[in-house]
Amino acid sequence: MLQSGSAVRLDGVTKRFGKHTAVSALDLEVPRGIICGLLGPNGSGKTTTIRMIMGILLPDEGSVSLFGGDPDLTRRTKVGYLPEERGVYRKMKCLDLITFLAEIRGIARSEGRRRGREWMERLGLSEWGDKRVEDLSKGMQQKVQFIGTVIHEPELLILDEPFSGLDPINQDVLEEIVRDFRAKGTTILFSTHLMDQAERLCERVCLISKSHKVIDADMRELKAAERGSVLAVEFEGPEAWLRGPEVNGVERVNGALHLTLAEGADHQAILRRGIESGATILRFDLVEPRLHEIFVRLAGADATGDAGTPTGAGAGAGAGA
Repeated sequence: MLQSGSAVRLDGVTKRFGKHTAVSALDLEVPRGIICGLLGPNGSGKTTTIRMIMGILLPDEGSVSLFGGDPDLTRRTKVGYLPEERGVYRKMKCLDLITFLAEIRGIARSEGRRRGREWMERLGLSEWGDKRVEDLSKGMQQKVQFIGTVIHEPELLILDEPFSGLDPINQDVLEEIVRDFRAKGTTILFSTHLMDQAERLCERVCLISKSHKVIDADMRELKAAERGSVLAVEFEGPEAWLRGPEVNGVERVNGALHLTLAEGADHQAILRRGIESGATILRFDLVEPRLHEIFVRLAGADATGDAGTPTGAGAGAGAGA
């Protein structure tokens, strides 16, 4: 159930490192009880923003609020924080480490070990409790650190690139756990540059590019507002007609080409150009845009860091075959 108030609020936050501005005049509000994605390519300012929320860094300008006040120690104890740069005590045994992390959160040792065993079983680590952390693979070490992040059942989960380094199966497991926490009323803020995962999980998204906020919106409202900004086309013949000022980007999606349209683009003009070029149009319709395509349209393909197939050689040849 959605709770009242904000878990996180940033007002006009700016952070500089020398002459480099990592975060610029950022306003962000994360309501309690939702999954919010802090999205953008690597180097866009996501990790710096999270570190300011956690009080690790102080903003040069603006203010940060956590649960309605300064991000002091008392409020931070309500947070489970998984940093992008992983860190574990490699010489400790896995269950001992998890128990230790529970104890420093105020949980009794016996209860910490009980919770630790339950989590290790859920994440497929039950046979590794007596093994040293250094004996585990990188992905397994990441799961141990994740258990330490959630062991105290926090009110707010902040996960910085949580899916990095996990195989697809374990990514699915982590997604399921995030949904479970959301169902219990936990607020989740996670950063990622993987738009497809964010689209599956998030109720709200804040997209950052080059230290500036590009989008801050409810996911469903954003999709509704951007409906009509992407064309799905399949065709046979020449592809030069795909190029034009109306088209910001082209990407292959499920056998069709998705054209991300510029603001105010006339899709009928694009269709006429295709017919006049001699192409045989097999499919030409407006579709609901994916989050990646929305970001391309509003921030530009170079801002995503992982833009799709560009318009040009090979983008449309045989698209309808």
